Amino acid sequence: MQANNSLAGLTYHVKTFGCQMNLHDAERVSGLLGTCGCLEVATPEEADIVVFMTCCVREKADTHLYGQVSAMVSAPEPPSGRRVVCIGGCIAQRDGASIREHMRNVDVVFGTRAISSLPELIDEARSGNGKTVFADTNEDSQGFSSDLPSRRENAWHAWVPIMTGCNNFCTYCIVPYVRGCERDRAFDDIVDEVRRLHAEGVREVCLLGQNVNSFGRQRYGSPRFAELLRAVGETSIERIRFTSSHPKDLSPATIAAMAETPAVMPQLHLAVQSGSTRVLKAMNRRYTREDYIALANSIKEAIPGIALSTDIIVGFPGETEEDFEQTLSLVREVGFASAFTFIYSKRPGTPAAKIDDPTPREVIQERFDRLAALVADLAHDANQVELGRTVEALVEGASKRDERVLVGHSPKNKTVHFEAPEGCDPHELVGKLVDVRVDEARTWYLRGPMVGEPR
Repeated sequence: MQANNSLAGLTYHVKTFGCQMNLHDAERVSGLLGTCGCLEVATPEEADIVVFMTCCVREKADTHLYGQVSAMVSAPEPPSGRRVVCIGGCIAQRDGASIREHMRNVDVVFGTRAISSLPELIDEARSGNGKTVFADTNEDSQGFSSDLPSRRENAWHAWVPIMTGCNNFCTYCIVPYVRGCERDRAFDDIVDEVRRLHAEGVREVCLLGQNVNSFGRQRYGSPRFAELLRAVGETSIERIRFTSSHPKDLSPATIAAMAETPAVMPQLHLAVQSGSTRVLKAMNRRYTREDYIALANSIKEAIPGIALSTDIIVGFPGETEEDFEQTLSLVREVGFASAFTFIYSKRPGTPAAKIDDPTPREVIQERFDRLAALVADLAHDANQVELGRTVEALVEGASKRDERVLVGHSPKNKTVHFEAPEGCDPHELVGKLVDVRVDEARTWYLRGPMVGEPR
């Protein structure tokens, strides 16, 4: 890729909303702009180029974006005297040119498959007459964004997309419409990237896809995710995580690969969305309550002590109290270590958005509160298992409240707090693996002293 030298010396800031795929795309945007000689700054107010990487899964993201983009109108003049405001990601893919109707100060709009075009679009906007510049959101770019330069947020962690798009068309979800159908990366390209990342000092990778369990179906004719996990494990990378994982496609072969590949962390995020088979059918999830419980049991049998987490939607159109009680009972039976809980958000363009629901908002909120309380109780119980044990933590940085308190995550993806030992520079521990003896187990974190030497 040719660098765009006309942008050299300009400052930029990337603001990211939404999922891990957006975080990865934002790193590629930063890499592209850095290759062009642009300089990253800490705030939008300091930037000549402001890039918003957007998410449209929930309505709150739209509202947040509009507020932040509007704030750019009254922001101080940037160093170059001309600020270019760019919107990328899923909202850009969904709304395209109509974005200009709501946000008149937007200069560049580029979709999920047009990241590589961004430097040229910015250059065109800077030399133009104030009209918004658009990338064709219907056109696929060549290859994956992983082929572009990257500026990773952390030297010790990397997002590694293995596929993009989704074929499932859950009735509440906008993702297939803004990310397209499933497309797989080449198997060997993924393994080579992880091997290269390991050589650069990366210790943990997270394999990304809207449904990683179906990886290989589009390119090779049948899923190869289990084989990929084993191959990535052979690169000597120390920690492997992956997301997202659809229950209907999680095979016994993948469960076996997880159990038999030491680098795969004993943690799995497996979205259930509802505990009611009737609601699951309305969501087009293509599994039943009983299917999910049986799958969870088989995972726990194969990988004793694994921490299961999930996503749950409250208030899907037509959900009854009986349906909700079935969700509560499933959550109790599976015993999730954590859960992301959401009140249903209507997304225009999805089938569920056409369903009328007379359920009062206060009823949905009360159900949500009950679920949140149950999830917190289960998370607290799950953390008590670690009390008195020594857990390994990959150190990510200092606590916002106290720079002497460091924060990391255990193999089960539990937050771990510990104080840097006397005489130790806390910054030197970032990216290291340390052992922490847990003497305090709270609902959302573990805490204790560091024992032994970092590595």
